[in-house]
Amino acid sequence: MQLKLYKVTDPEFAEYGQVLEGYDFTSFLQKLKATEQPSDGVVYVPSDSTLESDPAYEELKNRYYGGMPIQIGYCNGVNSTLNALEYHRDSEVDIAAEDSILLLARQADIRDNMLDTASVKAFLQPAGTAVELFATALHYAPCSAAKGAGFHMAIVLPLGTNTDKPVFAPKNHEDTMLTARNKWLLPHPDSNEAKGGAVVGLTGKNITLEEDLW
Repeated sequence: MQLKLYKVTDPEFAEYGQVLEGYDFTSFLQKLKATEQPSDGVVYVPSDSTLESDPAYEELKNRYYGGMPIQIGYCNGVNSTLNALEYHRDSEVDIAAEDSILLLARQADIRDNMLDTASVKAFLQPAGTAVELFATALHYAPCSAAKGAGFHMAIVLPLGTNTDKPVFAPKNHEDTMLTARNKWLLPHPDSNEAKGGAVVGLTGKNITLEEDLW
């Protein structure tokens, strides 16, 4: 499959989220760039005290989330493969220190508990920008904007998201998709997540930017 690369400022992004305006992330981005960045693969930390000490934390908590408790962590590294998609019960804010690519799909396109990767779209998020991803936007780890390029991406979510999964007896299929607190996962059968026991939720090609975009 061949992906077309849109920008988060294009009209096509409106189904998935919006660009945040009126926030000053100058000092925040400096702190973000100092967080760890693997040279191969990605690292995800749900909550980082240095990022949460920046004035942007209170701004996002009070203005964007309306006073709800939040966490700010990061997803950094080098990545070019889809592997999975996930969703939460609320919007997520992503803040990019470098140009990054988001692979997104719509929750409404899930059919019989599966999503065809042919419905995935790619969006360039420029360095320094922050975007809201709606609760209905399927997403996962960011991708590099160019082969081998690293990225630092801050991830803002309601407090507790992506931490320990609650314990309960599943009563429907969606219950089996819950892999962490407030995290419903649709992994590709070729992914490590699926090989580790997560319930498969993607059909079609496991998108790799080397083959499908770059």
